[in-house]
Parts: sequence; C-alpha cells; structure tokens
Amino acid sequence: MKILDWYIIKKYLLTFSVMLLLFVPIGIMVDISENIDKMLATKAPTDEIIMYYVNFVLYFANLLFPIFLFLSVIWFTSKMANDTEIIAILSSGVSYLRFLRPFLVAASIVAIVAFVMGMYIVPNASKGFNEFRFEYIKRGRKQVRNNSEIYKQITNNDFIYLKNFNFKSKRGDNFTLEHFEDNVLQYKLQARTIKYNEEDSTYTLRGYKKRIVGAMNDSLISERKVDTIFPFDVEDLTPVTYMAETLNYQELDEFIKKEKQSGSPNVNKHLLVKYKRWSLPITAFILTIIAVAVSSMKRRGGMGVNLAFGISIAFIYIFFDKIFGTMAEKSGFSPMLAVWVPNIVFGVLALYLLYNARR
Repeated sequence: MKILDWYIIKKYLLTFSVMLLLFVPIGIMVDISENIDKMLATKAPTDEIIMYYVNFVLYFANLLFPIFLFLSVIWFTSKMANDTEIIAILSSGVSYLRFLRPFLVAASIVAIVAFVMGMYIVPNASKGFNEFRFEYIKRGRKQVRNNSEIYKQITNNDFIYLKNFNFKSKRGDNFTLEHFEDNVLQYKLQARTIKYNEEDSTYTLRGYKKRIVGAMNDSLISERKVDTIFPFDVEDLTPVTYMAETLNYQELDEFIKKEKQSGSPNVNKHLLVKYKRWSLPITAFILTIIAVAVSSMKRRGGMGVNLAFGISIAFIYIFFDKIFGTMAEKSGFSPMLAVWVPNIVFGVLALYLLYNARR
C-alpha cells in the first residue's frame, strides 16, 4: 500500500461516514415530526422510543446504503478532480486501473461490514423497528390483521384450510384439516368455527365433524364442541409480513423452507430479502466504479454536474430495483433475476463508463 492508496481509502471511508452522519439525523428528525403525536397518543415508553431510534439508525442506514455510498464517492472524487489532484496522479505515470485500486479496497471494507450487518445485525434491528411501529405508531394494526382463504401444508402429512382468520379475536371460519399417509387420505376434520385459547394453547372447534376413511366404509364423528391441540401455531395462520427481514441468514433459510412446504404465497417476497443480502456487497463495487468513472474528470460546472448525474443514476437504480422487486412479488418472475438484473445492467454500464474514463 502506497501513500496514494491510504490517502484515497481514508477519503473514501471518511466521506461515506460523514454522509451517514449527515443524513441519518435528518431521517430521525423527519420521523419524529411525523410520528411524535402518535407516540404520545399511545403512551410509548421513553426507553422503547430510544431503542426504536437506535434500530431506526441501523435500518435506515442499511436501506439507503447504496445511495449514500454512491453520492459520497462522487462527492470526494469530484473534489479531487476539481483540485487537479487526479490529473497530477495520472500524469505521474499511474495508470487509471492502478488509480482505481484503492477505491476498490475501500469498497471491499464497506462491503464486508455491510454484508455482516445485513446478515446478522440489521435483522434484529428490523424486528425492533417494525414491532415498535406496529405497537405504537400504527396503533396496534398488527393485532387486527385478517387473513382470508388460507390454505397451507403444516406438516408432511397435514393440510389445513380456513375461509378467514381474525388475529384479534383469534377466531376463524370453515376450518378443514386433511391428514394423508402415502398420498392417501386417512381422515378429514371439519368445523364451522375454530378459536385459539391462549391460556392453554388449545383450539376450540364448534360444529365439529371427523370423517375417517376406511377400506370399505367411512365412519363419521360429530360433536357440537371439541377442544384439541394441533401441530401448528396461531402465528402460522397470520404470518407477519415483515418476518423475513427480522431473521438472520440461517433462520431465514429455515423460514423459507417452511413457507415453501406450507404453500405460502409470500415465498417470492422472502426470497427477495435473501438474495438482496447477497447482492448488496456486489452493488458497492458496481456503484463505486460508476462513481469514479463519472467524477474523475474535471468538468465545466464542477461538482454540481457530477452530483446531478449521480443522483439521476441513483434514482434510475432505485426504479429498476423497485420494478423488478414488484414483478417478483406479484407475478411468477424469478426473485433471483429480480435482484440481479439491476446489478447486471449497472455492471455493464460501469464497464462502459470505466472504458471511456480510461481513454
């Protein structure tokens, strides 16, 4: 490592850190101004509010990490170009790729930190962030969520169906459980209503019927009311939509397997979360190369032109990311392609801009 390398790496990391320190407090102030009345109305405890904003910082920084990184590199590289530092460096015989090396080293440091945080630290912050919002800001909306037309595989042999389920009353209608062995139906449970009892974790079935399938004849058992237990939890009937965001990588893998087995319609959404955690470090390198290629030349108009171009690129990247993410969630589009297509497109753009910058 030469003096030049350390100089650029320090500028890279320092500018990125300052960018975070500037924008995160702005985000906190905007959130406070929007939600302080709701926090007061729901009497949110002070210690939970403080913890919420600790989690907010991690959640917000991770969410906008690519944009902060991109703009910070454009900022300090444009300043180096305007101060003719880059011209002096390249005129001294340093090749453009050699000049780019410390940027990639610094991007590696940021990418490693972002990867570890995204896999193991941010999920816990996301859980605290979302739980607080549902409890105090969205006024307990989590507790009144409803699911309709639920059909899930809960074990290798058991399938359940519900017309609807209300989480607040913990009550559902038109419940059916089918038990199979070797792909042959063994028995079928039906109930007009099902209610979860929190005190003993049992379920009360009303209008209960059980049909046992026999070789020659079926037998039917009918009861007005039956209390029983089932191999599923009440949360399986109304899964929290942000659950995938709150799990570390190993937990997320297990959660996705379970969701696939149960036939959940949210599998693609969970896979998007998983693949984005892997793509984030690659995004750091792509955006670093684009930022250096765009801002390393001294332009008429100074840093303003480079920043305007950078902001335009950032919004286009967000647009691509949102469009393909929505396609994966709402249609049969591959979640992996939805995550990697924007990186591939911008990767090609990065190589093109780098080629022209070298010239």
